[in-house]
Amino acid sequence: MSDVVYLNGKLVARSRAVIPALDYGFLYGYGLFETLRAYNGRVFRLDEHITRLEESAAVLGLPADRKALKSAVVNTLGANGLKDARIRITLSAGEGAINADIKTCRKPTLLVVAEHYEPYQEQVYRRGFKAIISSVRRDSQSPLARMKTANYMPSILARREAGAAGADEAICLNDKGLVAEAGASNIFLVADNILRTPGLDSGILPGITRQAVLELASRLGIKSLECNIKPEELYKAQEVFLTNSLIEIMPLTVIDDKKIGSGGVGRLTGRLMTAYRETVVCNGDKA
Repeated sequence: MSDVVYLNGKLVARSRAVIPALDYGFLYGYGLFETLRAYNGRVFRLDEHITRLEESAAVLGLPADRKALKSAVVNTLGANGLKDARIRITLSAGEGAINADIKTCRKPTLLVVAEHYEPYQEQVYRRGFKAIISSVRRDSQSPLARMKTANYMPSILARREAGAAGADEAICLNDKGLVAEAGASNIFLVADNILRTPGLDSGILPGITRQAVLELASRLGIKSLECNIKPEELYKAQEVFLTNSLIEIMPLTVIDDKKIGSGGVGRLTGRLMTAYRETVVCNGDKA
């Protein structure tokens, strides 16, 4: 656990960090967050995370200063002496009137927390995750679908449902009954040796790791498609995997108690896992 956090321009002891009771992030979930990962003191794709935050902040009418955000991340890592870490940036509208009037919020709240991250053991990656198809749906028409908002309730409910079923993750369909994304990750499948993933119009978050995987696939000569995916296609796929900044690329070997492909790490998934791990070692923004 980190001892120091960044809060509104200052590094303060975590135990002394105070956010107003009428902060709109707390009252109404009016805010955004980003989860990042640092490898040996380097934050992977920091610029991409901040760009996504800036774009979402513009939609919500929240000011986001790129230079201040980068400095906050770097300084929080340094203050805690962290090398391999998970980092969370939270930006909310700040304190306002209790009657949900965004115009009363004068100053946003910016919080950065970093703590040591211990990745899953290698045997977990060899075994892969189990998932269920969740009853929680994504709204492909909602402007919030492409933002990582502080109102994370749908994802929490989906993952809670997965936990109750003894699974590691939940796959959410959208309002059209098509595959969207998992509770805390994007999803890919391999069929006919082609890498497929739901497009942005499916109501998904434009994942930073998702984009990195698409770029790696192109570099490796793996054909990829962003397209509509029906849930039954997951069961018939040769391979399925999940992506996010913390788990990187996680094979998904069982869905609804049905074995996917060979039940182990698929060939293309393995190639991408190796390439991704090589990438994170060689790239990143120095803290």
